[in-house]
Amino acid sequence: MTTSQQTPPTGAPDSDTSIVSLIRQLAHEVPALVTKELALAKAEINESINSTKAGIAAVAGGAMVLFAGLIILLMAAVYALAMFMAPWLAALIVGVVVMVIGVIMLQSGKKTFEASHFTPERTVNSLQKDKDAIQRKVS
Repeated sequence: MTTSQQTPPTGAPDSDTSIVSLIRQLAHEVPALVTKELALAKAEINESINSTKAGIAAVAGGAMVLFAGLIILLMAAVYALAMFMAPWLAALIVGVVVMVIGVIMLQSGKKTFEASHFTPERTVNSLQKDKDAIQRKVS
């Protein structure tokens, strides 16, 4: 008995088979890729949130101590001005100056909470690279 080997005919059927296998491979790899990208985005967001929480706690503690010191200093400023003018006028002047400084500080502090600080940069870059790779593979 002789065994004969079948060779695939040259031309279209072989390329169809490779296209089908590429599509199957793509269908299996895309969900895994999306899952990994979502996990990366989740990890980046959690890292950003944890960093923000630690920063908020530190700022809150420091703000409480600074606030106590500020109140004492403002009282001292009112007492010092009260030596040269009516106490109510000294308190009014100190209060207005402090409010103006507070408004300026709030305006500059608002800029640090822009939405661009919370963008998962690595995930966005990775997704763009994956998109480009898939487009190159398909075309």
